[in-house]
Order: sequence, then C-alpha cells, then structure tokens
Amino acid sequence: MTMLHLERIGHSFLGRTVLDGIDLEIAPGELVALVGPSGSGKSTLAHIAAGLVEPRQGRVTRAYRQHAVIFQEPRLLPWATTADNIAFGLKRQRLSRTERRERVLTVAARVALEPADLKKYPAQLSGGMRQRAAIARALVAKPDFLFFDEPFTALDVALKRRMQDIVIDTVAASGHCGLFITHDLSEAVRIAHRIVVLDGNGHGILGSRSVPLVPGTRDDAMVFETVQAMLGHDRLFAHVNDCDERSVA
Repeated sequence: MTMLHLERIGHSFLGRTVLDGIDLEIAPGELVALVGPSGSGKSTLAHIAAGLVEPRQGRVTRAYRQHAVIFQEPRLLPWATTADNIAFGLKRQRLSRTERRERVLTVAARVALEPADLKKYPAQLSGGMRQRAAIARALVAKPDFLFFDEPFTALDVALKRRMQDIVIDTVAASGHCGLFITHDLSEAVRIAHRIVVLDGNGHGILGSRSVPLVPGTRDDAMVFETVQAMLGHDRLFAHVNDCDERSVA
C-alpha cells in the first residue's frame, strides 16, 4: 500500500521547467527525505504533494486520512498565545474546551514546551520555541502524514538537533508517514528511512537510497561516515550541494 503517490508531476514558472516527470511513492510508516541542489524545486514538489500548489502535469494520489505542513517559518499568529496557536489546528474538530486544552497540553509536552510557555505570545518565544509551537500545531490534530519544508534552516546547530530529535520521536519512530525537504544531507541521514535525490535540471528523481538502521538509533559517527560515503563514493549525490541562485527552491 502507498500512502502518497506522485505520478509524472510537472511544473514550471514563467516558462521555465522546474519539475518534469516526477514519480515518487511513500509507504506506510516511512519518512522520506528529499534532497537536491539548491533551486531544484524541492519545496515546490512538497507544496504540490500537499495540495498547496496545482501541478501543470501529473497526478497526486493520497491514501492517508489527514496531513499537516510545517514550513520554513513558524507562521504563528502574532496576536494569539502559544496555546491558541497550537489549538488553531483543532479549529475544524468539534471538541469541548476541556478536550482542546488536554490535547494542547499533551502535544506541547511532546515538543518540550512548558505550561508557562503556552501563555506567551510568539514575540516572547525564542526561535526554537516558535518552531516547536509550529510542530505542535501540526501534530495536535493527529495527522497521519506530515510535510516538512526545510523547517530548521534558520536554527543554530544545537536547536536544529533538538528539533530533529522531536521529528524522530513524534514521526519517524511513531509509525507516521512524512516527506521531509532539506538541503542538509546529514539531517536527511539522521532522521529519514530513505533519501530521494531530485535532479537539479528538472529531469525528475535521480534515485533513492535506504539509510541503514532506523531513525533514533544512528549515532553521530554513523551519520558522519554515511554522509562521507555518499558524497565521496556514490554518484547519485555528486551534485546534491550545487547551487543555482536563479532558480526556485
């Protein structure tokens, strides 16, 4: 069974082909990391898969019940408290006030937010706390598929690692499915079951590699050695760090 199936997806901006002939399947319980050169269309593909952008060609088939998206920026409502921002994900569900509060408290604890943090406004939170609130907002409605659009790019190394641990604990090790967009191969190796490489010239998926072991069991030495092997000996990753500033993400 496939939870997400992209078939022959194509897209362009201002007459320039960004994506062409993209085929991708994600299985139940699988977290896939999508990497590729800067400007290769990774975020565009994620937005198409999530239904935020309509593709010019191809078809998206979703077999999951509900999904949520975590963007590069937290995108919290500045006039709402952290608790109200998280509860925004429950807007369409008919829950009592008590049920909403319990759901918010539970998911906040999962992302290491304290009860006192829930009374604060976004401007009173650190960058890492804002991103944790965004993750909590995505998780609170209990989606069975999550899209991550380079959510930790702006965070420092320590905060990024903590956020990766949250992804591993709440998604990869919990039976959820997901598509994680990243330009950081070390991040992909650390959190994903499989890494898919997108061609930088809009020519589709170049290939994929399964990552040894399971997320949460890979130590720093294993991650480092795996990344070095990929970059040094696997032609699939030869251009993954290329950059084209004229292109879209």
